[in-house]
Amino acid sequence: MVIEALDAAHVPYLLGGALAGAVWGEPRSTLDVDLVIALRPEQIPALSAELEQRDILIPADIMQTQLEERRGDLAIVGYHLSTGFKAELFPLREGDALRASALARRELVELDPPLERVYVHTPEDLILYKLQYFDLSAQTKHTRDIVGILLARGPTLDYAYLAKWAGQLGLQQTWRHMVGEARRVGAQIPPEE
Repeated sequence: MVIEALDAAHVPYLLGGALAGAVWGEPRSTLDVDLVIALRPEQIPALSAELEQRDILIPADIMQTQLEERRGDLAIVGYHLSTGFKAELFPLREGDALRASALARRELVELDPPLERVYVHTPEDLILYKLQYFDLSAQTKHTRDIVGILLARGPTLDYAYLAKWAGQLGLQQTWRHMVGEARRVGAQIPPEE
C-alpha cells in the first residue's frame, strides 16, 4: 500500500531493511517496512492524500516538519489503521551523499504478490546501512543480515564500492569484523577484503 501511494504521488523510493535483506540474503521476520524516499516539498500534499486513501495517516504538516529536520536521520512514520503495521519513510536530505547514491543505484526486482516489481537497495548499499545500524546499536540482527548477504552474494558484490564507503563513514573496523564473520561461516569473499 505504501509503495502504491509513493508511485501514485510520483515519489521515487527504494525498499530497505529486512524486506530488502530477504531479496539479497536471508529472510527474517520484521514488524515494519523501511523505505528511502526522494520527497520534494511540493509532493507532500499528494503523498499524504494517497496514504490517507490507504488508511495510513501522516498529515502533510508532520511530513513537512520531518523533512526539514536536520538534527538526525529521523523517519517519517505512519501506521496502517486496521493492522497497526508501521512504515518508516527515510527522506533524502540535502548533503546525504550515501542516500543519494543508494537512490541512484536502486534495483528494480520481481517479488511475489502483492509487491511484484519494486525498487530495492542494492546489496552493497544495504550492507552499508546495516553496518551503520550495527555500529550504533550492536544488534545481532544486523550481523545476521550482513552475513546472509555476503553468503548469498559474496562473489558478485562490488567490494571497491563497499570499501570506499566504509572508509568515508568510518566503518572500516566494523566492515572487517563482518567480513571475518562471513568467512567463518563459508562466504566466498575475495582475499583482499
